[in-house]
Amino acid sequence: MAKATLTISSRNYSSWSLRGWLLCKLAGIPFDTVSLPVDDASARAELLLLAPSFLTPCLTFDGVAVWDTLSIAEFLAEVAPEAGLLPKDRAGRARCRSICGEMHSGFANLRAALPMNLRARHPGFKVWAGAQSDIARITAIWREQLAASGGPFLFGELTMADAMYAPVCTRFATYDVALDAVCAAYRDHILALPALREWTAAARLEPEEVEELDVEF
Repeated sequence: MAKATLTISSRNYSSWSLRGWLLCKLAGIPFDTVSLPVDDASARAELLLLAPSFLTPCLTFDGVAVWDTLSIAEFLAEVAPEAGLLPKDRAGRARCRSICGEMHSGFANLRAALPMNLRARHPGFKVWAGAQSDIARITAIWREQLAASGGPFLFGELTMADAMYAPVCTRFATYDVALDAVCAAYRDHILALPALREWTAAARLEPEEVEELDVEF
């Protein structure tokens, strides 16, 4: 398979970088990871949700550059179909794409109120109404999909949907978000993935800090 490179920003703070990296891992492609420093102007703007569009992560595969996490997911599903990033049946693929798209374009209140920070823990964190409505929608998606598939992942086996929602699982852990038993079990399955454990361990070793995202809530 062609050699690939994935350019990311912070492992600790960048949910989009985590999604892109997990997608590459799930696709099973060999790839190198290149990290931008958090003081890079474009990377910092993305981390603080100030950028008009997100250009990291960016996958370069066989000379083709693909940015935007949803585009990376679809590209990898095309070049590595055996990895099963999309369900086998047409209805399942449609559903998977829909809930991935909802994660990709929605839940702005959750992103703003509960920024990803793998090194932080905020027990008893107060979640206000705007973010709470996003949490309610996300957990409704999880319950419906897990009931339909039988778990342990959203479509039974790991797909792009699990990669798209993985950063939400880390946020729920960081901010001590109360979950029902079904959603808590799904969160724990995702957090226990070897790839996510590898990413988290590397994030804890990053020296960089973004002060705006490390405030004491």
